[in-house]
Amino acid sequence: MLKFISRRSDLPLDHDAHSRFLPWLIAFMVFLANLAMVGMLMLNTVAERWDQGVTGTLTVQISPAEDPSEDDPRLQAILKVLASAKAIDRYEVISDERVLKLLEPWLGGVAKSKDLPLPRLVDVELHSGAQLNVIKLTNQINKVAPGSRVDDHRIWLDRLVSLIRTVQTLATAVLFFIGFATVGTVVFTTRTGLAIHREAIEVLHLIGAQDAYIARQFASRAMALGLTGGLLGLALGLPTLMGIGYLIGRMDGFFVPSLELGAHHWMIVGFLPIGVAAIATVTAKMTVLRSLRRML
Repeated sequence: MLKFISRRSDLPLDHDAHSRFLPWLIAFMVFLANLAMVGMLMLNTVAERWDQGVTGTLTVQISPAEDPSEDDPRLQAILKVLASAKAIDRYEVISDERVLKLLEPWLGGVAKSKDLPLPRLVDVELHSGAQLNVIKLTNQINKVAPGSRVDDHRIWLDRLVSLIRTVQTLATAVLFFIGFATVGTVVFTTRTGLAIHREAIEVLHLIGAQDAYIARQFASRAMALGLTGGLLGLALGLPTLMGIGYLIGRMDGFFVPSLELGAHHWMIVGFLPIGVAAIATVTAKMTVLRSLRRML
């Protein structure tokens, strides 16, 4: 890979032992950047999906009465209250079969027991942009069916989205730290190369070589090493991402929604090696130009 990318050089940079570790260091950083970036993109997708799916919905939970014959009258009384609320667009009583399916992940086989007292659930959807006083609705429902609850999904969703945004911020910080570490590694490697080839650089200056010419040789070498390390890190990261996707896919989607990367997401991931190579190239060139101004 390096032979095809590197230009002809008057400096024996290809034989520097210290630069042989640079692709592996960059590969490790690109691997971590892959995980951080994909995690950030997935969390953003999950937050948007949950926000769209839960906003404007409520769930009314009606606990079983001591006398089973009172369950239906309590349910009908609650439905009348819901029908009178102008902000409510539609409501639907969730069947016992669906309730059992919701409880099965926690209760296992016990959820299929016919003797299990089940609450009645009513799925409520509000008009788009409508504002509903949940506390007032809860009080109205408790008057006709004491012990009932109104779960406002927006409350826990806001907390969940806030947590997701915090994790995204941390992932972004990780990406910046990885970028700084990459720059620092390239700077150290370049300065080491300058120190090793100091005499050869002085000879090139004596025969008329400009600082920009020498900087281009180091930049070309850094680009080759950066691209090689980036592709290696991408090759290591893709199987890991596929493995994580496979494990998530095996779940039933109840606890974790299906996480899929779009075409633009994969384009961003594929751009990482090119981005790292560009960072390495610019960093090496600037380091050489600054060091030569001090050295000579």
